[in-house]
Amino acid sequence: MMNAVLVATDFSETSTAALVYGRDLARTFGARLHVLHVADAISELPGEEFYPGELEALQADAIERATRQLDHVLASHDLTTTQAKPVVRVSDNTAGVIVDYAKEAHVDIIVVGTHGRGPISNLFMGSVAEHVVRHAPCPVLVVRPNEHEFVVPDPLHVRARI
Repeated sequence: MMNAVLVATDFSETSTAALVYGRDLARTFGARLHVLHVADAISELPGEEFYPGELEALQADAIERATRQLDHVLASHDLTTTQAKPVVRVSDNTAGVIVDYAKEAHVDIIVVGTHGRGPISNLFMGSVAEHVVRHAPCPVLVVRPNEHEFVVPDPLHVRARI
């Protein structure tokens, strides 16, 4: 039984592939599709001065842009067939927010893309996907770029991009 599918997106090509998988899982199991984007928290930098309210306005603008992007990647049939729920959260800890949201929303599976940078790069930068796999309260499907496809691209989305 699968009631909720969470796709974490950073709007990259691999996130788009993850959304295809998540959308297909949600449709197949009649589950609700949650699509989460974690926007970076905007904070003061040393040596930078901002006018009062300027940081809040910049953060609000970032949230608004992310919300518009989510609306763009979700088709109208996502909203009806999978009851898609677009979500924007703000944090510097992307992986932690994904795990916390999965717990909060009681999702049954998380679908996340990975850029596949390799072990040396992960050692220095860390990997959001790796952290999510290690700490998630449910199974995690990690989608790599240019790998074997198990789902057929949605013809409505293919036509919309042409």
